[in-house]
Amino acid sequence: MIRYDVLKAIAPIVRGRLVVCNIGSPSQELYEILDQPSNFYMLGTMGLCSSIGLGLALAQKSPVVAIEGDGSVLTNLATLSTIANNPADNFTLLIIDNGSYGSTGDQPTYAGRKTSLADVARACGCESVVECAAEQTADELEKALASGSMTIIVSKCESGNVDVPVIGMDPCVIRERFVGEINRLGEARAES
Repeated sequence: MIRYDVLKAIAPIVRGRLVVCNIGSPSQELYEILDQPSNFYMLGTMGLCSSIGLGLALAQKSPVVAIEGDGSVLTNLATLSTIANNPADNFTLLIIDNGSYGSTGDQPTYAGRKTSLADVARACGCESVVECAAEQTADELEKALASGSMTIIVSKCESGNVDVPVIGMDPCVIRERFVGEINRLGEARAES
């Protein structure tokens, strides 16, 4: 399985949930598979998807799934320490580890060699860390969301991109509809 296959497998699970998606190819692929107002597509901030996802989870009560790449996490390893020391039980970080910088031409990352992002997350103090094969990702994501505790999932998949169009939506529109969903979910929670 490649990243696109992982995203297709988790699409039914993240439907209607707040999702922050990594820049470049991952966002374009998710947009192709499951565009929804509750998706926040990153368009130019490599390494910050997990940080934005954590901040969002800390700021409100709805579950948040951040879909990150191994290359992006490697550019901001401090995010794992921040996550460990600021736990949010409504936060799930899914690192799709294809061992490459997929958006820039599939150059290999160190996560595809000796560096284990699951081990790094544990060393940073993250308590619930799961490493799985790509085929197990949907099951692990369902478990993480049902657990009610912060979880980091490292999904090991093959390198490769699917040729999908760029996101044609203006970044301001992406932000506005995402903020609308945050507000809608908060209001729905307040009414229940």
